[in-house]
Amino acid sequence: MCRNIRPLNNFEPPATTDEVTAAALQFVRKVSGTVKPSQANQAAFDEAVHEIAHITQHLLDRLVTTAPPKDREVEAAKARARAQLRYGS
Repeated sequence: MCRNIRPLNNFEPPATTDEVTAAALQFVRKVSGTVKPSQANQAAFDEAVHEIAHITQHLLDRLVTTAPPKDREVEAAKARARAQLRYGS
């Protein structure tokens, strides 16, 4: 799994369109094996990002949970603490 793709469900405030699109872009980059597609493949690449972002937003809108929403700042602090342990200062 791509480390840059973050969980987007059950956050307060909900995931933004930019976050969903960034996750879709990372997914397409990983699957295609390229960060910057050739000019011949740019349209297919952009279309894939758009479609995956759309279906991801649809999924997020339909998911239900009984867990309380996670706080973005608390989750970011946890991630920083994990990175500190993993990589040091």
